Amino acid sequence: MSLPRIPKAVVFDMDGLLCDTEVVYRDAMIATAAEHGHDMPLSLFKSMIGLPGPMSDRQVLNHFGEDFPIIQFNSRVMEHVDRACEEGIALKAGVLELLDTLDALGLPRAIATSSSHRAVEAHLGHAGIIPRFHAIVARGDYVNGKPNPDPFLKAAERLEIAPHLCLALEDSHNGVRAASSAGMMTIMVPDLLDPTEEMHALCVRIASDLHEVRGLLV
Repeated sequence: MSLPRIPKAVVFDMDGLLCDTEVVYRDAMIATAAEHGHDMPLSLFKSMIGLPGPMSDRQVLNHFGEDFPIIQFNSRVMEHVDRACEEGIALKAGVLELLDTLDALGLPRAIATSSSHRAVEAHLGHAGIIPRFHAIVARGDYVNGKPNPDPFLKAAERLEIAPHLCLALEDSHNGVRAASSAGMMTIMVPDLLDPTEEMHALCVRIASDLHEVRGLLV
């Protein structure tokens, strides 16, 4: 299966797509919940993937109750995550090869993430790939986060490419919803979430990894 249009730009999610951070957050949240005497089910964490911070907080409070110490919880989670970032976060398979191909094709690219600019630096800084993107769209750069289309529309605007000519790469359900509603050709590269019937309907392809995505472009 080929893409419906030749992409003029590529927009990447970050966590779980470019770098292997979803497992870091998963382990940090489960460990921190245990420190507070709570058992955090995997289903709760999965419901938060791709959501902006306030929406993730709401999921936690809905599950554990309004008196759950969310501020202290988040602070402790970030201590765990920062420790992992200091050791270096692994890139996902095929990232460097795909970026090399985009260089060869002269295709501009952006990151559209629910995370902060600080997190982008922390998660990708050690790998040295941030300068290889022409735009970084992170929390604070748009009004409504994923699953709303705002992050992807802002990325297209900064790249000066019409959304329908952009290829969006996502690993989360909320990210796919956001990219698809922005009008972008969307490929899901699953990480911790399996593709559903909805994902198959919204995506032009479900790819096993970024090597497969690269094969569609060459």
